[in-house]
Amino acid sequence: MFDEDDADALGMLGDADDGTMPRRQKRGDGRPLPPFRWWHLVSGRKLFSLAVPRPGGPDVIYAVDIRSHEDGDPRAHLYRDGAQAVVSKLPAAFAVEGGVIQVRAGSYGLRRMHYVRPDRSERRLTPHPRSAIGRRLRLEQTHPVASRWIAATAIVVLIIGVGVNVPQLVQVISEIPPIAERFGTFVSPIQLPLWLNITLGTGAALASMERGLRLRYHWMLDGLGN
Repeated sequence: MFDEDDADALGMLGDADDGTMPRRQKRGDGRPLPPFRWWHLVSGRKLFSLAVPRPGGPDVIYAVDIRSHEDGDPRAHLYRDGAQAVVSKLPAAFAVEGGVIQVRAGSYGLRRMHYVRPDRSERRLTPHPRSAIGRRLRLEQTHPVASRWIAATAIVVLIIGVGVNVPQLVQVISEIPPIAERFGTFVSPIQLPLWLNITLGTGAALASMERGLRLRYHWMLDGLGN
């Protein structure tokens, strides 16, 4: 268990830009970091690590463990040298030595898992090699050409999804009675059969999942595309 007076061991709570992050957080109970198991690929567990230099001593090892809470929402668990220090709702900002660990979730996976220093320089935390994100990173390192093709295909699928979905969405919105009475209705030039809309929607979801494994997010591609 941590000493409650040891602010360093407790992840140095606070220091959030907007003043709301501390209210999202609670102190950890010092439990050890559970090992990553193969079934966590199915449960969606995400595990990252970060080594931060400590003057006059060994590096401080942080781990951020993302798991679903009993209410269905994910929680970020910050571990310091193998012991739970802080638990936070997402988005989360953990103040640690020399900077802040920022964690933000997207619709499909994570949008950010970065260590940001005061000079605004940043680096992504290292995913566990057996996690889905770690396996995607290994593919990028061992088969860079195939990785680039997969990434490019995901972007193309999302662009198609945006191009198809936006006009149809505008038509649906324009048919809402108050809007139709004031502005009239819009007829989408794209009218696709249901099976094709479902196929494109599934493809867009898979593409966003692939981008989530690489911590990529764009408000238009990933937001409107899904």
